Amino acid sequence: MALFLDTAKIVLRAGKGGDGAVSFRHEKFVPDGGPWGGDGGRGGDIFLIVDEGLNTLMDFRYHRIWKGNAGEKGMTKGMHGHGAEDIYLDVPEGTTVKDAETGEVLADLRKNGETFLAAKGGRGGRGNMRFATHNNPAPEVAENGEPGQERTLMLELRVLADVGLVGFPSVGKSTLLSVISNARPKIGAYHFTTLVPNIGMVHVGYGSSFVVADMPGLIEGAHQGAGLGIEFLRHIERTRVLLHVIDMPAIDGRDPFEDYLTINNELESYDLRLMERPQIIVANKMDMPQSAENLKEFKKKLINKFGEFADLPQIIEISALTKDGLSGLLEATADLVKHTGEFKLYDDDQFAESDEAYYGFEDEVGKLEFSVYREDVSTWVLGGVKLERLFKMTNFDHDESVMKFARQLRSMGVDEELRRRGAKDGDIVRIVKFEFEFVD
Repeated sequence: MALFLDTAKIVLRAGKGGDGAVSFRHEKFVPDGGPWGGDGGRGGDIFLIVDEGLNTLMDFRYHRIWKGNAGEKGMTKGMHGHGAEDIYLDVPEGTTVKDAETGEVLADLRKNGETFLAAKGGRGGRGNMRFATHNNPAPEVAENGEPGQERTLMLELRVLADVGLVGFPSVGKSTLLSVISNARPKIGAYHFTTLVPNIGMVHVGYGSSFVVADMPGLIEGAHQGAGLGIEFLRHIERTRVLLHVIDMPAIDGRDPFEDYLTINNELESYDLRLMERPQIIVANKMDMPQSAENLKEFKKKLINKFGEFADLPQIIEISALTKDGLSGLLEATADLVKHTGEFKLYDDDQFAESDEAYYGFEDEVGKLEFSVYREDVSTWVLGGVKLERLFKMTNFDHDESVMKFARQLRSMGVDEELRRRGAKDGDIVRIVKFEFEFVD
């Protein structure tokens, strides 16, 4: 049996932008050549792309950290560095992408070839050509490339199927799937033979077909983790129609009607919306003794429970072993699938709002945010995503870049905030791993 994995937690680190270059034009007969350093190339993005040939997230079991390619550094003669190649990670159809920290849904990937930008590469740093002004025609200032976006994502696979087979273990779901489709699931005379969802294509007459998924058997308490149900209940969420398979001869000594109520309760407890899906009750193993008598009792209890005029599900008698009644079941299922639309898996408010990052060249120093806290008597720590981004993009190898960074901090209000909190001359101020003295 092929290994199956339907959840995976991955860490993505998109590529860093290339550093801008500090260079000057030195050519004979070209006086006052000026700056000639080019911009760095953009860092590589990381995409998720749907591959219809995959049916598991097993590829992410041992490879959980993915790093994007860095952009090429800027060069002399005003040449820009090359942008890095993007990375595409293949995922199966039906993969939901969530932010591992907030739980927000970022994407629901269902169609072959559909892509999602999972981590954005950093823009390339500006070379010193970009900083030339009338007052400073030969700047020794360049930017480092912007760090790529870092994200921790949770991938959840929900198999794509039109019809889901649900029921207790050993009621004949795998046998039914094997005789109505091209699937060849493992079949055994013991509980929990099915350990992973099995999928098969069913053809009903000319041009009519649907996909069936056989789920591992459910038991009471499945929505709380009992048995195997909690691991695979999520796969039922994408189905449009449920075939509720009942062991009508009650071989295990259970009451078929109580089985029916128990399974429905587990579906409802896991997700109330699962009860919106139309069901067909499949009375299986009707070739066995006691089946006909138990079916009569089942119908009587169903009417007593829900009322004679209630919209009760259709009951179809079959024997998966002898293949009796299968044609009627398939025709009824195909008709129900045809007239049942897709159910919305997520509400619009469950999707995270688009987080558009800034990748232009205009200064937005006035909009940068920062935080300040006191580590000890004479040490202050500056933080904040945007401030740290500005720090990482500063090239401290050149004095002009350092002075530019100091001016940016001042214009952000960092100096004023430190004074307000009681910082004094000689206090240590730390940003990431860089320390400097505060001068009032």
